[in-house]
Amino acid sequence: MGLLDSIVSQAFRDEQSGRVVVFSGDRRNRGYIVRSGDDELKIRSFLKMFYFAHFSIVLLGMLVANSWATFFINIHAFGKPAAHLLRSGSIYFGIYGLLVGVPYSLLWRSYKKALFSFVSAQDEVLISGNIARRRPWSVIAGLTALGALILIAGILFLIRAK
Repeated sequence: MGLLDSIVSQAFRDEQSGRVVVFSGDRRNRGYIVRSGDDELKIRSFLKMFYFAHFSIVLLGMLVANSWATFFINIHAFGKPAAHLLRSGSIYFGIYGLLVGVPYSLLWRSYKKALFSFVSAQDEVLISGNIARRRPWSVIAGLTALGALILIAGILFLIRAK
């Protein structure tokens, strides 16, 4: 859970007005005051649940889309994938768009609706832009490298010689 904790901890800041939470997908200079430690724990657990669902949808969608695209591409009616890389990629991204796009849009809509159950509009404050945020660059770089390796392995698997 270290990855989720580091991502969720980026949403919380100490400002002049007190402890502030900044939700992703919101305006950059707007935050909400967290009134108590219990409220912060509730918001943290909600954000962990959201990010876990987010990563699950994206990663499982990628795996299922890869396997379904491999199945459809390797049907003999479509020909060899090496000769039709653009068509193979289009099939993958079409399946990925359906498998991930619909559930993710529903997740995002429920996320936006649930935000104001944790904070109120009266608690909105402007945040300063000069506070350096801690970002886990090593985690982001590692996940990017892992995604690139999976993508390259998927492409090589699709265009392998038979």
